[in-house]
Formats: sequence, C-alpha cells, structure tokens
Amino acid sequence: MLAGAALLPLGGQAASTTELTILWAEWDPANYLQELANEYEKETGVKVTVETVNWPGFQDKAFMEFNAHSDSYDMVVGDSQWLGAGATEGHYAELTDLVKESDLTKVMTPASMTYYSEYPRGSGRYWAVPLEADAVGWAYRKDWFEDPAEMKAFKEKYGYDLAPPKTWMQLRDIAEFFYRPHANPPRYGVAIYTEQHGDGLIMGFMSELFSYGGELGNYSTCAVEGIVNSQQAIKALEAYKELYSFTPPDWGNTTNREEDLAITGGLAAMSMNFFAFFPALANPAINPNASVTGFFASPAGPGGDRFTALGGQGISIVSYSRKQAEARKFLEWLARDDTQQKWADLGGYTADAHILESEKFRNATPYNEAFYQSLFVVKDFWAEPYYAKLVDQMNARLAPYLLKDGGSAKETLDGIAADWKMTIAENGCK
Repeated sequence: MLAGAALLPLGGQAASTTELTILWAEWDPANYLQELANEYEKETGVKVTVETVNWPGFQDKAFMEFNAHSDSYDMVVGDSQWLGAGATEGHYAELTDLVKESDLTKVMTPASMTYYSEYPRGSGRYWAVPLEADAVGWAYRKDWFEDPAEMKAFKEKYGYDLAPPKTWMQLRDIAEFFYRPHANPPRYGVAIYTEQHGDGLIMGFMSELFSYGGELGNYSTCAVEGIVNSQQAIKALEAYKELYSFTPPDWGNTTNREEDLAITGGLAAMSMNFFAFFPALANPAINPNASVTGFFASPAGPGGDRFTALGGQGISIVSYSRKQAEARKFLEWLARDDTQQKWADLGGYTADAHILESEKFRNATPYNEAFYQSLFVVKDFWAEPYYAKLVDQMNARLAPYLLKDGGSAKETLDGIAADWKMTIAENGCK
C-alpha cells in the first residue's frame, strides 16, 4: 500500500482548512473514530470532529443535509445501501483515483470494496473508503454445548457430535434440541432477526438465502424473476421459518438489542447478530455469561456454499463540502496500513485483508476469528437509489409468512419478485 502517496486534488475546491466534521451514528465505533481523529490532529494540526446522531434518526439527518446541499459536514460514514443515491444524486464526491493510487482494491477485502465503495457494482467507480466492516455472525452458550449429558443426548438423537454448527441443517438440529419452553427455567433453541421496520429480518434471511445458493437478483441487469423466487430461495425461506419456531416467545420484532439479550438473559442456545454488537457479550460487566459465551461464523448451506449478510459502512466525502481537499488527505491517512492497525487495536472492524489475516487480529478477541472468516464471504442487499422501497416491499411479504403463517414460501417470494419488477421498471436500473 502507498502509505503516503500524494493524490490529485478534487476540482473546484476552496483552499485547505484546519477543521473537518464527520457525521456518523451514535455508537462505540464513532468514539473509536474520534480517538483516531485526535491522533490525526496531533500529526497534522487539522482538527477532525465526529458528530453523532442516534441510530433511528441517523439516515433522516444525513439525507436532510444531502438534500439541502448543506456543507455542515465534510464526510459521512454511510450505509452500503446509500452508495446508489450518494453517487447518482450527487451527494458523494467520487474517490476512484484515491482508491487506485492507494491500491485499495488490493489492500481491502474484495467484498468490502464491492459493497462499501463501488457503484455501480462492477463499474470500477468508487465513492467511499471501507471503514467499519461488519457481518452477521453467531454467539452461543459454550456451557450448554459442552455439558456431557447434553452432548450424550444430542449424539443419541442426531447421530453426530454437539458442536458449533458447520451447516444450516446442523444449526436447525441444535435449535430443535435446545428448544425446551416447558423446562424450569425454560430454554430456547435460537434467536434470529425478525425486525421488519428496518432491514433486520431481511439481513437474517439473506444469510441463509445466500448459503442456500439463492440471490436477491442480478445486480447488473436488475433482473429478479426466477432469481429472488428460485427453488433455492424457497428452500432457504422455509428453513428460516422453521428456525423461527425454535425462538423465545414474543420474538416477532427483534434486532440487535434483543439478540444480545437472548445470550445475556440465558434464553437461547444460539443468537444471530452483527459482530459490532458482540463486544458487549464478551464483557462480564454486561453479560453475566461472558465466560461461557462463544462465537462462530454463519454456516454452510446444503450445497456447501457459505455466505453471510454484510453490515458496516464506508466513509465518503460529502460533495457539498468546501473542504474536500483536506477531507481527502484525511481519507488517505485513514486508509494507511498503520492507521488501519490502530483502528483495529481500538476495537474497530478493519477491512484491511493483511490485518484480518494476522494472528494478532484473529486472536485479539473471542469473536475476531469468526469475523475474519465472515468478511471474505459477505454479500449485500441492493444499493439502488430506491433501495428503501425494495426493503419495505420485501418486509411486507416476508413478515406475514414468517410470523403469521401467511401463505407459502413460494407465494411470498413470487410476490416479492412481482413488487420488485414493478419498482425497478418505474425507477430504472442504474
């Protein structure tokens, strides 16, 4: 990587200034970024402030600023799905030359460049630098899995050893085995995403869908018929619904907070969540079961494919900023190997492949090994400018099927294909 390469300035900018502002959501990684920014100020004299907004209001705040062409923020840490709107609606400054000159396509994992930075996918045009990489993974109760009586009973029933699952079918068996709603205290097999007012339910289903060999569509041509409703997708949705039958009671609108509570509260044997929320589970002050909590990557599907849903964000320069040249220098510094190592040491999730592959990173926490395995097999949702409508349409079909026994998996996915075809036809394929 070119740690200190000089890059061409963006056109039409004001002269460099000594203060920059970044917009992000309010959570621990934003605090880590502020710590890094303080280091940058010590090195360069340029003050960088990370301003945060609570998660429910973050997207609204960001797009309000974008639509007003506001220069209040010089950079934004935006969700991967924002790339389409950021690029086509002129909110993001293009960073293709920065990516090329810093050799980021070789430094960062391929999936992180595809999903956090590139739009349209496959175009070789880039609008962000990967920052907080993330993926869906799993936490589990090691003490339940390693109990000799449980191990013996499981082996007798299923014919193989009780251990972190290597396939979705094994995960299903373990969920069934530990589902004991009438025990004292009750135990449940699994906690999965079911939230349908955002993308929680979709992210959970996507992890199983991709591993079953299914896809959401052809992102290059925007074709969906026969893809989102393929036989592989139907089987994956049926399997996800079966997992829901092994969840704790009232598990019909759950996301990150509830998934952690399934482990801290001793409810479930396994819990799906994004890795960004696993530090709490390794902290004895938060999780009374921290010493007996383990972690594993999403398992493989019936054909051996193994993928998981992408989370996380890249950092972009806001095109309305009058300080783009200085913001660009900050991104060059942020993308350097030594800075990415500092980011990882603070607790951030780097996408730098060399750091991810290092023994230092993989052994740094109880969950880093599973994260390392996950970040090379992530896939994402649509990044079209109208992605939010696609989310709403998918939720409207998935939730009744999963939570209320509404129709069949085939009818559900056929409905999604029909809805999406209409939306894509109305808006075009970018």
